[in-house]
Amino acid sequence: MALTIEINAASQRHAVDSARLKKSVRSILKDAGIKSAEISIAIVNDERMHALNRQYLQHDYPTDVLSFVLARDERAGSLVGEIIASSDYAAREAAEYGWTTDDELLLYIIHGCLHLVGYDDTTAKGKAAMRAAEAKYLQQFGLEHRFKS
Repeated sequence: MALTIEINAASQRHAVDSARLKKSVRSILKDAGIKSAEISIAIVNDERMHALNRQYLQHDYPTDVLSFVLARDERAGSLVGEIIASSDYAAREAAEYGWTTDDELLLYIIHGCLHLVGYDDTTAKGKAAMRAAEAKYLQQFGLEHRFKS
């Protein structure tokens, strides 16, 4: 598999385990049959995420993660995409679930990558499939998926 994963998290207040994030993305891409990929991951603060959410989705609030497919060739098994996650958002949510900010960021990157490979959580059936896949990939890191009530 020809795979390039770049992570930009240099300006973050929160520690980022880049190797773990890359490993999760590699696993998802492999399982999806992606033969070559260029994935860019940006870890940003809430202010930047809010601006991106307004710009691309016309939502006037920060969110946890955004993902964008920039190019995809299903026949060739290639994918170019971007995942953007908020470490500030992750820090707030992590406390609610009793795990680390890094664990919450891992969930966001897994979620974003699942979107890149075709998962869609806009329907009940799609959301269930997304949650099951998130749980599968979190288990690879010894984590149990925690859902909001």
